[in-house]
Amino acid sequence: MLDIAEELHRWCGRGLPFAVATVVATGGSAPRQPGAALAVDGDGTAVGSVSGGCVEGAVYELCREALSGDGPGTLVQRFGYSDDDAFAVGLTCGGVIDILVQRIDPAARPELAAALAAAVAGGTAAVARIAQGPGDLLGRALLVRGDGSYEGSLGDPERDRTAAAETLAMLDAGRTGTVAIGADGSRCGAPLTLLVESSVPPPRLLVFGAIDFAAALVRAGRFLGHRVTVCDARPVFATPRRFPDAHEVVVDWPHRYLDAEARAGRLDGRTAICVLTHDAKFDVPLLERALRLPVGYVGAMGSRRTHLQRLDKLRDAGLTDLDLARLHSPIGLDLGARTPEETALSITAEIVAHRHGGTGVPLTGAHTPIHPTAPAPARRLGTPAA
Repeated sequence: MLDIAEELHRWCGRGLPFAVATVVATGGSAPRQPGAALAVDGDGTAVGSVSGGCVEGAVYELCREALSGDGPGTLVQRFGYSDDDAFAVGLTCGGVIDILVQRIDPAARPELAAALAAAVAGGTAAVARIAQGPGDLLGRALLVRGDGSYEGSLGDPERDRTAAAETLAMLDAGRTGTVAIGADGSRCGAPLTLLVESSVPPPRLLVFGAIDFAAALVRAGRFLGHRVTVCDARPVFATPRRFPDAHEVVVDWPHRYLDAEARAGRLDGRTAICVLTHDAKFDVPLLERALRLPVGYVGAMGSRRTHLQRLDKLRDAGLTDLDLARLHSPIGLDLGARTPEETALSITAEIVAHRHGGTGVPLTGAHTPIHPTAPAPARRLGTPAA
C-alpha cells in the first residue's frame, strides 16, 4: 500500500472511502512482492498494480465490490495458475499470490492515513496489518514509528505490544514482508500473520571521485531511487554544474566526510559506497573506514593490479581478510562495459544483485528463483536493537 502512498494520501485528503488490494504473500514466479498494491476510488479510478497485468481486472472488481458494499469490506483472495485453463483468472507466469482487499474510510482509520502521510513525507514509519487470521481481525492495522511509538490497534493490548516490537525490527531493517505472532500476543505459534510495510528514507549512494564515470553513476543511481552524494576533495571538479543529477555535491576529504556521516547516523545497511578516485591517498583511508562500517555495499574502481596493491595497503592499515572480503573490486559485474554509461550499469547491477541476493548470471537456462529472498539488511547506524 505504501508503494502508492502519494495518490492514496491525496484521496485521504478528500475524506472519501476507497478500496486497496495489497499483495500479502507470494509463491513461485509471482511478478510482484508483498506490499505491492492496487487501489480504486469511488469514481472507479485505479492506481497501482498487484500482478503486472495478470489478475488486475479481477482484483479491480473485488475492490469495486468492497467499496460499494456488494462484497465483504475485507477479504483475502488467492490467485494462481491453472493448468486446465491458462486463460482463466490466474497467473500465467506460474506463480501464486494472496491479495488482501480492504475498504478504507480515512476518518475511521487514522492510523492508515498517518502511515500514508509519513510515507509521502519521506519519514520513518511502518504499518502492520493482519493479513491472515480470524475474519473479524483481518485488515486491523498498527502504525509504528521509528522511535517505537505506535497508534491504532490489532484488538488486544498485548498483541499490540508484540506486533509493535516485531514491526519495529522490520522497520529498522527497512524491510517489507510478513511476520507471524501468536493470537494472544506471544511470539510462539503462528495463528496471526502480519503484513509489515516499511517506509524509510531512500537508500544512499555515496560516490567518491568527481570523474566522468561518476556522472553516469549518479544518473543511474538516481534512476534507481537512491539519494546520491558526490564527494571529492578537489573543488575544481566537485561542482553541482558537473553533477546536476546529484542530490548533493560535497567538497571534502572522502574519509573525513564518511566519518562525519557515520557519527551523524546517516548511514545504514542499504547504503552503497562507490570509490572511483584511483588515488591511494584518497582510496586507502576511505576504504579503511568504509569496510569497518555495517553498510550494504563497498566497491572500488581500478585494475586488478591496482586492486592487489590496494589490498596490501589496507592490510598494512590493520584490516583483516574478513574485512577485505566485503570489498567489491574491481567494481561492477562483467558486462564488457566500455563507456561511462555502460560502466554505471555494471556497477548498479552489482549493487542490486548484492542487495537482493542475486547471482548476476543470465536467467536463461538457470534454475534459481527469479525473485530470491534476500537476507535482512543491517540496522541503521545509531538505532537500538529491537
